[in-house]
Amino acid sequence: MIPFNDLKAVHALVADEIHVATRRVIDSGWYILGPEVEAFEAEFAAWHQVAHAVGVASGTDAIELALRAGGVGPGDEVITVSHTAVPTVCAIERAGAQPVLVDIDPATYTISPQAAEAAITPRTKAIIPVHLYGQPADMTALADLAQRHNLLLIEDCAQAHGARHDGRLVGTIGHMGAFSFYPTKNLGAYGDGGAVITNDAQFAARLKLLRNYGQSKRYVNVERGVNSRLDEMQAAILRVKLAHLDEHNGLRRELAAVYNQHLEGMILPIQRAGTEHVYHLYVVRHPQRDHIMDTLAGQGIGTLIHYPIAVHQQEAYADLGYREGSLPVTEQIVREIVSLPLYPGLNKGHIEAVVQAVHNSLELITNDT
Repeated sequence: MIPFNDLKAVHALVADEIHVATRRVIDSGWYILGPEVEAFEAEFAAWHQVAHAVGVASGTDAIELALRAGGVGPGDEVITVSHTAVPTVCAIERAGAQPVLVDIDPATYTISPQAAEAAITPRTKAIIPVHLYGQPADMTALADLAQRHNLLLIEDCAQAHGARHDGRLVGTIGHMGAFSFYPTKNLGAYGDGGAVITNDAQFAARLKLLRNYGQSKRYVNVERGVNSRLDEMQAAILRVKLAHLDEHNGLRRELAAVYNQHLEGMILPIQRAGTEHVYHLYVVRHPQRDHIMDTLAGQGIGTLIHYPIAVHQQEAYADLGYREGSLPVTEQIVREIVSLPLYPGLNKGHIEAVVQAVHNSLELITNDT
């Protein structure tokens, strides 16, 4: 049995340190916006070599509050992709703005800068590139685009902790970088959590107001905010795991290299020149994706699809007005992609077993045709 993911295996790598950290929080008697959050924010900012990090309750909140801190609201349009998790688009709407969904690059599955530029209107206020699967978007082109059109550039880094573009960590290239610490992420908490990083002191100050009801100090509210606070327990856990992030990303790259070396017969993930992929997910493509998944499931190997339905195809977002065929690359991708097991806790033998199962499945497809 090789599950698609195994959080117990990941936990086992850092269990002793986690137990010390959580006991420290329990013994402190301080559980909300205390010294652990302050320490994690300082360490997360230093790790990225930026001036500020602001902990929030989730990755969705991180995007929403980054938009609000940047002045985005009702009447504004925000460009992003349909090939993403729904929370990206949910956050835009929660900020009061209108999501504008564009197509992706067919090789990297990240936002097409050309499609983004074509979608700009007088109402466009921001662009949110999603660093999908651990692959950085083309931030050189997007930063130039945002500068030329005076747009806010917020990076969705939920799947790309530690990825680099031209030597710079993702999240540090745009005006703000939004992170999720959902348990399955490369840097995952043991519950929900998120953060925004920035070099802009005004953005950071506004984020801290917004996450805590708009309070400048206790019971003094200077604007309308929300309750979106990273708690002390999650901050303490994240401090432990941050210290191991480079190591664990290295393990992901090693496992991905085994897949890259041995997998044949399908489209494999690429790494754009000048970037460092961190393989949050290892995603391959094949026209008979469903057959491959069924075959692997029969051999006890877990797979998932990220994502089987693009946002513009979701029933909940039908009112955005996109028709079938409007985002052709996205629509083809979602019919063909499948994510294979890859996470710290797996070893080379596990990956080779998955490879063999895939090859067996492809052989069955060939024989059937």
